[in-house]
Amino acid sequence: MTALSFDQLLAACRPGGAATLTSVTELASAEGPHGGVAPARFVSAHGSNPTFCYEQRFINGNVAYCVLIDGKASQLNRVEDEIVKAVNDGIEPLSLTPRVVVRYADGTAASDLQLPHRLYDGHIRSGHVDGKSVTVHPSYRAARDATPADARPILELAPASLVFGGWDSTRKARQGRYRSALTGEIIGQLADQSAEGLDSIQNPKRGGARTDAIAASVRLTGTQLEQLLVDQEAELSTKLATKIRDEAKKAKNGRTSASTLGLGSIPPSLDSLGLVSCQRIIRSHVLSFAALRQLRFGAGPDGDAACRALLAAFALAGLARADAELNLRANCNLREASEPVTQLDARYGTVVELEPIAVGNADDLLSEAIDRARTLAGIRWEGQVFEVTGNELVVDNADADSES
Repeated sequence: MTALSFDQLLAACRPGGAATLTSVTELASAEGPHGGVAPARFVSAHGSNPTFCYEQRFINGNVAYCVLIDGKASQLNRVEDEIVKAVNDGIEPLSLTPRVVVRYADGTAASDLQLPHRLYDGHIRSGHVDGKSVTVHPSYRAARDATPADARPILELAPASLVFGGWDSTRKARQGRYRSALTGEIIGQLADQSAEGLDSIQNPKRGGARTDAIAASVRLTGTQLEQLLVDQEAELSTKLATKIRDEAKKAKNGRTSASTLGLGSIPPSLDSLGLVSCQRIIRSHVLSFAALRQLRFGAGPDGDAACRALLAAFALAGLARADAELNLRANCNLREASEPVTQLDARYGTVVELEPIAVGNADDLLSEAIDRARTLAGIRWEGQVFEVTGNELVVDNADADSES
């Protein structure tokens, strides 16, 4: 096996090149085979109770019952998070990434790599540049008007949308829509494969408790609860403050628990989702060169291929870092059980075995890709930031409580 070379990357970005590059890694519970993991949670389609996502997959020639531990969107966000860290730390070549940054008066700021809809996010579209709506700024308008036939304005403004996906869904016409060229997920093959269909799988339950070392139980009159609320209300969410005030009104002269303000003990209960036991955990990522080859940049065949290679190298530089950070969520501690199996499609059913994409290798590829895109396509990729002033109406009316 050899490390992925820039020549291989560039060849894959030309017509007729490789369809994909894949990386598959066997993971395991850090506690050992007996350890449970906490998969991603979802809201049931038939109610508000949280649940896990169970699916059938084909593993080692057999149909297997699996649970989704980390989905595509989450995996892409983790790659973006690592790119943001490298940018903030000034680590080249990722610090040279062009990006849009929204900045509010209180200092709160976020780039398109952090916003949910990337280039087309509501925070950006609601903002202003030089006192005018960002939607009329020539650079932003050019990016919104871009198409796969010439995506250069996006490449030089906020290229993350070309790699991780973007959809200008609120626009009445000329909606930009770019699929994610990089995808990935982590699944777990359930330890118990005897269930008769996915519908028979029961969500595990786990409970929690709270011990108050000062007062096991605190019961207050409505007036007293209201007094505690007034002292803290400025720091409470609107939803919680309303709930406590309603409890105070119902209590009147009687007494009610102050547990909503974090006072008193709470006995154990099995109300929360528990952990899942897996006999096998698999992380997989796919970088689609076929998707990147749908993009043109107005630079001719050689220049366009160089621009695609730049996007591919950008994705790999983020992925290499994300794969090294197995920090998913509480009670989901994982480790790599083996070396990633990395393969480049060589067409007609054959593959080229590659060494795992390491951070150093990925950064070297990105550095060369930047130089090549500058030379062959005249691409500007020098860490330029398109600054947007956030609309204060957004933060002034923000609430900590989710709409869901």
